[in-house]
Amino acid sequence: MRNNLRGKDFLAFKDLNREEIEFLTDLSLDFKKKFVSREPHRYFEDQVWAALFEKNSTRTRNAFQRAAADLGIEVVYLRPDELQMSRGEPLKDTARILDRYFDGLFIRTFGHEIVEECSDWMRIPVINGLTSLAHPTQGIADLMTIKEKKGRLNNLKICYVGNIYNVAYTTMIFAATFGMDLSIVVPEGLEADPMIVEETKRRAELSGAKIEFTQDFDAGLKDADIVYGMSQYSMGQSEEEIERLKQAFKPYLIDAEAMSKAKKDAIFMHCLPAYRDLEVTDEVMESEQSVIFDQGENRMHSIKAIIAAYAN
Repeated sequence: MRNNLRGKDFLAFKDLNREEIEFLTDLSLDFKKKFVSREPHRYFEDQVWAALFEKNSTRTRNAFQRAAADLGIEVVYLRPDELQMSRGEPLKDTARILDRYFDGLFIRTFGHEIVEECSDWMRIPVINGLTSLAHPTQGIADLMTIKEKKGRLNNLKICYVGNIYNVAYTTMIFAATFGMDLSIVVPEGLEADPMIVEETKRRAELSGAKIEFTQDFDAGLKDADIVYGMSQYSMGQSEEEIERLKQAFKPYLIDAEAMSKAKKDAIFMHCLPAYRDLEVTDEVMESEQSVIFDQGENRMHSIKAIIAAYAN
C-alpha cells in the first residue's frame, strides 16, 4: 500500500478510498506501539521538510515536528510574514522554489484551493495540516482513537455537535466510508459545502451509513457511541458572526445530562482547543468518558504514519 501512496499528496479524505484510509489508521497504531516501546524508527535521515503555518497551531505544529524528528526528518519552519508571498508574490512562484529546496511540504492554511495549487506546482509530497474544507491528519487520529476505544470502525453512531467546517467535513467522509451513522447537530441556517455533501451521500450509499443534519439534540444523542464536540466558530470569522453562532449553539451545550442521553459506554471526543462551559462542560472534559488527550496524542502518531507513507 505504501508504494501506492509514496510521493503523492495527502490533501483530503475525499481523495482516498476505504482501503487507503484504513491502511493509514493501522499504520498510525503501529507507530504508536513503536513510540510506546521506544523502538527506533528513523527512516528518513537524509530528508528536510518545510512547515508552512498560516494559522496558529498547538497540536498540529508540535505533533508534526515531533513526528518528523522521530522519523529522522529535519524541519524548517516557515513564517508567512517572512515570505515574499506577504507582499504579493504568486503562490505558484513560491511553490516551485520551495519544491527545489525541500523533500516535502506540510502546510496549514485557509482556503483548500491553496493546498491544491501547491499540489499542482510541486513535485514533492504536500501534506494538508488543515484547510477550510479538510483536516485529514485529524481524521486519521480520530479513527485511531475510535478503533482503540471501540475496537472497530463500523456499526457505530457518532453525534457531532459544532460548526460545519473542516473537522465536520472530514468526519462526514470517514463516517460514510466506514458505514458509521452520523447525526450532525447544528442550529438552523448552517449549511454544509455541497461538494462534500454529495461525496458523503455517494459513499453512504455504498456503505449503508445514515448521515443526517438535525436541530434535535436529543435525537442526535440517542444511541450514540461517540459524542464529538467541536468549536462553534472558526478562526477568521467576524465578532458579529461569532456572537451569533454562540447564541445559536446555546441549546447544544455538551454537559453530563447530554452525555447521559447517549449510550452508557459512549466516549467524548473533541479535536481541541475547546471552550469549556461554552461548547462542553468542564465536568465532561474531565470525565472518564472523555478521550480527548488520547485523541490529541494520536495526532502525533497519525502524522508520523502519513509522512512515512507519502515520503519519497
